[in-house]
Amino acid sequence: MPNEVILILMLFATYALVLASLVLFGAKGLLCWTVIATIAANIEVLILVDAFGMSMTLGNILFASTFLVTDILSELYGRKEANRAVNIGIFASLCFIFLTQSWFWYTPNSGDLMSGSIYTVFATTPCMMLVGIAVYAIVQRFDVWLYHTLWSFTEKRFGDKRRWLFLRNNASTLISQLLNTVLFTLGAFWGTYDGHTLFSICISSYIIFFFTSLLDTPFIYWARRLSGKGWIRTE
Repeated sequence: MPNEVILILMLFATYALVLASLVLFGAKGLLCWTVIATIAANIEVLILVDAFGMSMTLGNILFASTFLVTDILSELYGRKEANRAVNIGIFASLCFIFLTQSWFWYTPNSGDLMSGSIYTVFATTPCMMLVGIAVYAIVQRFDVWLYHTLWSFTEKRFGDKRRWLFLRNNASTLISQLLNTVLFTLGAFWGTYDGHTLFSICISSYIIFFFTSLLDTPFIYWARRLSGKGWIRTE
């Protein structure tokens, strides 16, 4: 199956899983999804693939889903809960670094077949994830702040709290994702790839983030609609 088809299918599957987490478990489900997505994205980002005529790292879709999570939490539960998700994502990443590195303190058995492969994957995890944590903390807090700033502006300007959801959702995410793309690409891959590849990763990553940000809009509307119908607890 072509990479392009897999990416498109995974985009909708990932956003559907975010909604499923919300419907099944409310805000707690989204907090759990934050843990899953932040850890998995920081592993998946090690893989470089070709798709849509560009070179790109994986992990973009999972990371984009964390913006959908904070936007839904902001919309349904408030700013405090959205920032709580950011804090949980940071804590989960720090725990993951500690646990994965502790595996290498052991001396493998002579018959062990997996430690070499595990080392290959996770030896670069601390540096990669520390960069990811720093960027995640900056960008996600900025996203939550901008979301609520735009919400406050449109509510005062038009006198309606529910209107302009598409604006606060897309504007906050698109600007935050641009900041994320530049900071993470330079922080994680500087010295690993040449300038041309870094630029290609930045462009391709932001193109992916641009479309993933636009395509998450129906899902946040569905989340609000489901909440209005009583399918989701908002207490």
